[in-house]
Parts: sequence; C-alpha cells; structure tokens
Amino acid sequence: MKKFFFFILFCLIVFFGLTYWSLSIGPSEIYISKIVEPEAITSEGSQNTEKVKVSATNQYSANGLKRFMQGVNYRKAWETPVTAEIFYLDSFEILDEGGGNQTISLDILGPEGALYSLRSVNKDPTPLIPKVAKVLKLENIVRDGISAQHPYGALLAASLAEHAGLLHTHPKIVYVPEQKKLQKFSKPYGYRLYLLEYETEGDYNWTPYKNVVKIVETDELQEMKTELGKRLQIDTKKLIRARLFDLLIGDWDRHAKQWGWVLQQQEDQLVAIPLPGDRDNAFFRIDGVIPTILTNELVQPMVRPFEKDLDHIQGYVYPFDLYFLKNVSEKIFIEEAKALQESLTDEKMAAAMQQWPRELQQLNGDEILEKLISRRDKLQEYAIDFREEIERLDYPEVPLKGSEDLELPAHLKKCFECN
Repeated sequence: MKKFFFFILFCLIVFFGLTYWSLSIGPSEIYISKIVEPEAITSEGSQNTEKVKVSATNQYSANGLKRFMQGVNYRKAWETPVTAEIFYLDSFEILDEGGGNQTISLDILGPEGALYSLRSVNKDPTPLIPKVAKVLKLENIVRDGISAQHPYGALLAASLAEHAGLLHTHPKIVYVPEQKKLQKFSKPYGYRLYLLEYETEGDYNWTPYKNVVKIVETDELQEMKTELGKRLQIDTKKLIRARLFDLLIGDWDRHAKQWGWVLQQQEDQLVAIPLPGDRDNAFFRIDGVIPTILTNELVQPMVRPFEKDLDHIQGYVYPFDLYFLKNVSEKIFIEEAKALQESLTDEKMAAAMQQWPRELQQLNGDEILEKLISRRDKLQEYAIDFREEIERLDYPEVPLKGSEDLELPAHLKKCFECN
C-alpha cells in the first residue's frame, strides 16, 4: 500500500512538473496581427494596396512537450498568414465598444444604415481566468486554451450555413490600421486583424427576407412578446434547424445573447426568424493531456470537442433551448435533421470549404470535412437525443443571459409560449 501511495505521489509530481515546464514554453517575442508584407501600409497610414497578408499571432507556437501537455489544437492556423482586406472607416461611424469575455469589438454604423461589428480575431481570456489559477501561476493554461478555437472558423460556419438555408452574419477578414477615424480607439484597436460582420440587431434589413420590420436581440424579443402576445411567434422549425446545425459544427457556446431575430411581417403576425451570431467556438478542437482532463464531461460538461462523434449531448443544451423548444414534437426535430442532411451533401460541404482561404483548406480542411460528414450522417440520432434532453430538464429557473434586468411577467420568464 505504501509503495502504491509513493507511486501515485511520484506520478503527481511528474505531472505537475511537466505542466509548469510546458507553461514556460513559448516564443521569446510575441506578436499580434503581424503583416507579412509590411510595405502594404506606409508609416503615415496611407493605403498602398487593398489587401495584405497577416498572421494573427505566434503566441500559441509550441514544442513537442507543450503540444503533448496542452494540445496541438489550431496553433498553426493562428500563425498562418491569411489575406485580409485593409479596412478604413471613412464612410462608417463608430458607435460604441462591444465585446464579451474574450473578444474586443467596435460597433459601427455603415453608410447604408446597417449595424456592423468589428470583432478581434485575437482573444484576451483574462476575465475568464479563475483566481485559483492566478494564485497557482497557471494562467497560461487558460490563455493557451484559445488555441483550441479556430481563428477563422466563423468564415467556414457562414459558408456551410448558406448551403443549409440558415442566416449568418457574413463575416470577412479585415485588417484595421491606425487612422484618425478611430479617434480614442486608435491605440487599442489599430493595426489589428478583425472579422467584420453584421450585428444581430438593427433597423436595416440586410437579410434575403422580405417584409422585415427590424432585427432584434433576444431580450427585446421577450419585451415585444409581453405587448404582442400570440401575434408574435418564432419560426420553430428554423430554430431547430439552426440548433442542429450548431451540433453539426460543434459550436457548444450558444447562450441567448448570441442570437438575433429577424422580425418578418406575415399578414397579422410577426414571425421571428433566428439569426445566429458569434461563431468563436465552431469546430472547437481539444487534445493534449491538460485540456482533455479539464474538459472531461465530469469536470466541464459545457465545453465539447469537435470530433467525428458527438459525445455528451447534455453539454449542448442551454437554458435558451428549454425556453424556446420544450414540447416540440420529435417529428419536427427529425424532419429538420433530414433537411440538413439533404442540403449539406458531401459536394455542398466541399464547396463551402472552397470559400475558405486556401491556406486554411490545406491546413485544416480535410480533417474538418471528414468530421462534418461523420456528424451529418448521424444527425437524426443526435436530433432525437437533443430533444430528449430538452424534455428531461425543467424550464429555466433564472432569466436568460442578457435578460436579467427585464421586468417580465412570470409566465414569460419561464418560456416563450407559456401562458
């Protein structure tokens, strides 16, 4: 027994020793949004060309030990130069800063009246670092964990959504140099790589739908429901298809603040069509000793890896789903799964992959496509399991994320169609 105890102690010492050693490994100098062709921007910030090649960052580069302990992930994708349009805000108006726990962003108004967001490709997870990790000097585990996100996964998700008949925010890669129009935001936001995309709210209709009144976020949709009652409905089938699409691409982070709603007038009713936003965690790749332990379903069930098989369906079910999708028949879930399978053929998904930058296709394309095909083929099984989990759980007991300050009637706090 004593030998076994010392063996376990020895293994723990080795594990923590390798962990701290791997945390110390990294480039001697870290860069953010490095231009491969520096002559594309002059020192005065004038434009020599319309596009430039940019590498997001080298901060996730790693040797064999670090890759073993903290994962291979998408480290090469973060460092791979991609072509970005040089973006000047001459005809845009800066409205405010946005962003969440990891992403810095600017909300801007386009010349046509549409709302856009400039979302930083590079992330800063500082707000997510637990105090205990700081005390134990393990912050780099969280920082390095960003390498599990694909920096340009949102672009591929949008291409796939187009083939699936779902709305998306039309993200594109842009490089923003420092410029007078940035004003007080010039230093923190200048010389950075961003995804420019439509916002999930606004009065301007940029979608293909006709008779659109406006685009709202979930909290405003709830407020409108208190006034309109039965005259405001959601497109349940489209929402189910959108959520099954999330399962397909492995996007496990789908809380209420990441959804907009396109309000379409249909005779005497308003129908809310779901508009997904924020694809930071699509195709989330987890490997390595430490991430595998930390994202085990018994430790962190809501962080799911993008593999050939979808494991632990419970990790994909959010209060958002309970609020909008309880008591929907299994038949509708299966029908929408079939519709996705029919629309996302091998050929269509390969075509969507071609919309991705060529460098990323060569780097991650085959692996991601293989996983997509495997998950698509099992989508009806996933749909049934997903619905069963929604029905097994109770309605949310607390307001949806982003709706905490709303004064809603008791029934509308519980679910969208509760009386």
